[in-house]
This record gives sequence, structure tokens and C-alpha cells, in this order.
Amino acid sequence: MRKFTVRDITLAAMVAALYAVLGYFGDIFGLTYGPIQCRFAEALTVLPFVFPAAAPGLVVGCFLTNLLSLYGPLDVVFGTLATAIAAWLTMKMPRWYLAALPPILVNAVILPPMWAWAEVGAVDAAFWAACGFNALTFIPGEALACYVLGTLLLFALPKVPVLRPFAQKRRLAQS
Repeated sequence: MRKFTVRDITLAAMVAALYAVLGYFGDIFGLTYGPIQCRFAEALTVLPFVFPAAAPGLVVGCFLTNLLSLYGPLDVVFGTLATAIAAWLTMKMPRWYLAALPPILVNAVILPPMWAWAEVGAVDAAFWAACGFNALTFIPGEALACYVLGTLLLFALPKVPVLRPFAQKRRLAQS
């Protein structure tokens, strides 16, 4: 297991703070919580592909953001868990164009049922209808945040001189 350096902890803290700020900023426009969302902070979920030290920061940032969620403890636990799983899987992706898949897929599997349970309170026909609706409204916003905004970050941030020491040696252009 790799030891975290002070530099890694600093990057994780910066990512956590940025995730929380972007999450709260999006809430001003009603875009951060619920089945119809485009959480700008989710663009950061591709960062573990190039910056493995960003993964813990994503988890902490998601936890802090979910403290204000309309779904309360359910979102704090399951939303944060989804981000942790997605961050770990993103680090394992072999190519840059696959880096956005884990956050989209993991969140699509975990969050819509959680929201449906919070809305309906039982596993019945209404639960499955709510779950399907939640998935249909959530996945496009998540894909927009991860694939469009996230891919921009994936290519831009490793070029920033101060962030180069954090970057894992991966060839983004030729992958």
C-alpha cells in the first residue's frame, strides 16, 4: 500500500474543499440534490485517473456536500459510499475515455433506488416506477458533468505546473 505524503494530503484537502464549494454553489440553482441534477462537483470524480491522491478528497467533499441533502442520512451514507467506490474504480481504469464511466454507473446503480426508497418507503410498483424515473433524469446530468466537464479537467489539470508532481504518469492523448 502506498503511503500518502503531505503533498497528497494537501491535494486531497483541496479536492474536498472544491467539491464542497461546487456542490453548495450548484445548490443555489437547485442542481445539486435529487433525481434531476447536474452536480458540477461530479466533474472532479474523474481526477483519480490522473491524480490518485484526489480520491480521499472526493469522498470527504461528497460527505460534506451530502450533509445538506434533502435525503438526509441516506444520502450521507449511500451517496458518499457511491463516490468512494467510483473513485477507486476510476483509478483502475486503463484509458482516459473510460475514467468517467465508474462515477456514472456506480451512481446510477446506488442513487436512484435510494431516492425511490426515500420517496415511496416500500419496495412495490411505485418504488420501481420512481427508481426508473430517477435513473432517467439523473444519468444525463451525471454524464454531462463527468464526460464533458470532467474530461476537460482531465486534460487541463495535468498541464498546470503546480499540479504536475501529483499527476500519475499516464498518456492521455494516445490512450
